[in-house]
Order: sequence, then structure tokens, then C-alpha cells
Amino acid sequence: MLNFESDYLEGAHEKILRRLIETNMEKLPGYCTDKYCESAKVKIRELCRCPEADIYFLAGGTQTNRTVIDASLRPYEGVIAAPTGHISTHEAGAIEDTGHKVLEIESNDGKIEAVSLIKYLKDFHDDVNHEHMVYPGMVYISHPTEYGTLYSKDELRRLSSVCAEYSIPLYLDGARLGYGLMSEGTDVALPDIAEYCDVFYIGGTKVGALCGEAVVFTKENTPRHFYTIIKQNGALMAKGRLVGIQFDALFSDGLYFAISRNAIEMANILKNILREKGFRFYNDSPTNQIFIVLENEKMKRLQADIGFSFWEKAGEDHTVVRLATSWATSIDDIRALADLLR
Repeated sequence: MLNFESDYLEGAHEKILRRLIETNMEKLPGYCTDKYCESAKVKIRELCRCPEADIYFLAGGTQTNRTVIDASLRPYEGVIAAPTGHISTHEAGAIEDTGHKVLEIESNDGKIEAVSLIKYLKDFHDDVNHEHMVYPGMVYISHPTEYGTLYSKDELRRLSSVCAEYSIPLYLDGARLGYGLMSEGTDVALPDIAEYCDVFYIGGTKVGALCGEAVVFTKENTPRHFYTIIKQNGALMAKGRLVGIQFDALFSDGLYFAISRNAIEMANILKNILREKGFRFYNDSPTNQIFIVLENEKMKRLQADIGFSFWEKAGEDHTVVRLATSWATSIDDIRALADLLR
């Protein structure tokens, strides 16, 4: 069976595995205090053009979202997110488990628009009963979104401006950030994200690493005792070197960007094949996530040979499914998939 279910099905890029083997017998201090973690931090700061950035390494995305959001909010605050946002849908109530409510707001194709955010915040503060309500204390966005869409630089700037007006941080989930940065037509680069977001994370798990995410606080705004909070959440790895070495490798010689570009190139080829074969697209995703609408019987036939993700129902007889390319997808994979699509 060919599997295009997600972009973290393979292990890790061979250059990362090689570095892990090469450094395996070095005796290094724990808890992300080793030289490789420090080297990776230097490289990330340089790429973000943000010398004051404060950087931490955690193992996975849900763990990262939970820790960052919990540390950033007061007990009476919640986090604003799109209904399709990962923290709203696929994190098993991890945020709510910390005692913070996810405050869903109107979105468009997975994205929160500044005009909707302004209305939400204004309506909240104009409500004479707002002291009895959950305060909006942070805005969470994904880039790329869960529907493969991207924010423009202007959209990020507008959201950042609204958040600044209301003195709440803008947090960007970058689980698939590499694929967004390498997508055709985007005008958003790492320095833009560092400028407009108060905190974001660079995803490694879905972009070539065995595991690991790099959290970046950009405005000298790290929550007090964040290191301790990471440990309290069970997210501080004793062998932090495992993540540090991987990010040090990812940000050496442009590896992160090169392998992200591969996913986009393979996705573009696959989109053309799907178009030629008459498949109907659910949306126009410029990233490595491709959403198509299948008649249910056809979906069942294809499932016998192809792995893909259920996304949502599209009426009684049709379903939206996702095909995802990755850093490891090859042209042979695409050709084999093309032979099975009928």
C-alpha cells in the first residue's frame, strides 16, 4: 500500500541520523544545556534576524502547545483559535486540561481574519458582564493552517496590530512551518514571523526530524520560570541533546529549507496529476497538504491501495480527504500513486 496519510510517516532524514550516530558516545550535559542545543539556538536566531530570541526545545507539537499556552495565560484566561485549529480539534482537550478554555472564533479556510478578531475582542470588552466570562488572553494561529492555507505578511501584520492593541500575545503553531516557508507565492519568511508573532514554534517532527519542536519567544517576553514550567508539564527531556542535534543539523547548509521544498515540488506534481484525472479539489492549498472531494464508494475503493486521511463529510455521498507529501516523498512515490488513481 502507498501511504500519503501524513507528513511524519518516515523516521528522519539521513543527515540527522548520521549526526546522532556521530555524536552518540559524547558525554554531554542534560536538559538542553549542551553545545548542540546552543549551536542550534544561534542558527535559529540568525535566520530569524532576532538576536534577542529566547529558544526552547520540546519533543512534540501537542506538548508544545499545551506548555506555551498554559505558561502564557492567567488562570481566568482562554486562547482564541479557529474552529479548525489543531488545539480545537486534534489535541484531545490538552489545552482545556490545563484549565484554559479554547475560544473559537469565525475563520475563513482555516485562517483568522483581523476584522473578525477585532469584532470578537470589542464585543467581549463592551459586554457589561465580561468580568463573569473567560478573558481572551492569547491568539493562536497555524501556519500552514490545518487546511494547508497560508497567511500573507499583511495578514500577520494586521493580526499582530490587533493583538498589540489589546495587549495579548500572538502565537503561531509552526508544526509544518518549513512547508509554508517554501510554498510558491508566499511572501512570509522567518524574520517576518519573528517580527509579527510574540511566540511561535518551528516544527521538526513533520519536517525531517525524529521528533522535536523549537519554541521561539521573540520580544523578551518569555513567561517567568518557563524552563521550570516545561519540566512541570513533563516536557523537559533529560537527553535534550537528541532534539538539539537534530535542529543543529536541520539548520546547517539549508537542509530544513531544501527538504521542505521537496515536499512542495512533489505536491505540485501530484496536484497536476489529480487535475488531469478529473479529481475535484476541496480548496486551493499551496502547501504539501492536498484536499480532494471523493464519492464515498470511490473512497472505499481507493482505500484498499492508498493511505489518506479522512477530513470531513461533504454531504451524504461525498467526503473530503487529505493527501500529504513530505520531506521524504520521491517522484517514484508520486508515479506509483498516479498508477493507482482511477
